[in-house]
Amino acid sequence: MITATIRRGDRSPLHADKIVYPTIRKSRSQMLIKNIFLTGPPSVGKTTLIKKVVAGLSRRATGFYTEELRKGDKRAGFLMKTLDGKEGLLGHEGIESLFHVRRYGVSIENIEAIAVPAIVPRSADEVIIIDEIGKMECFSRAFCEAALKALNCPNAVLGTVAVGGTDFIREIKEREDVKIREVTLLNRDTLPRVVMSDLEAILTHGTA
Repeated sequence: MITATIRRGDRSPLHADKIVYPTIRKSRSQMLIKNIFLTGPPSVGKTTLIKKVVAGLSRRATGFYTEELRKGDKRAGFLMKTLDGKEGLLGHEGIESLFHVRRYGVSIENIEAIAVPAIVPRSADEVIIIDEIGKMECFSRAFCEAALKALNCPNAVLGTVAVGGTDFIREIKEREDVKIREVTLLNRDTLPRVVMSDLEAILTHGTA
């Protein structure tokens, strides 16, 4: 049986929509668009698109992406992988945890040990990759705080965000410094060039 460690003293509610998240404060400095997020239904190709863009970047990148884990033809969970090679379970049907999304137990410990450090840039010219800001990740207050710091810092951010979800997810999508690109089966092959153009504009001119 896979277990997920929950920190002692943690009395957080068990449902993401009831967690009190860090407040998102907007300012006039956030008028420039420097954060690009992809959204769309599950398995439409968001992570594949992220990987294509990262492979074509002229700058260094740091962050993580999420892959499905399958058992035969059935999805069994999700794996987080950082760009520098660390990995760990995000959610899995075999994880025992206080936190669940459908049948998947969520590993708060792995989110905070793997995803959170990965989205802290080491230099001002790194592109931050966040795949994704979703219901599972948002069970962790530390992740929400780290995501906000990434969005508020000078670095360009490329990420994915859930179609629906918590108030935190909704407020991320409503930020004035965020551009949302919807991924569909019709545009997923051409969208990498569009997103790359967005990032080049941010890195060159400061806004998409």
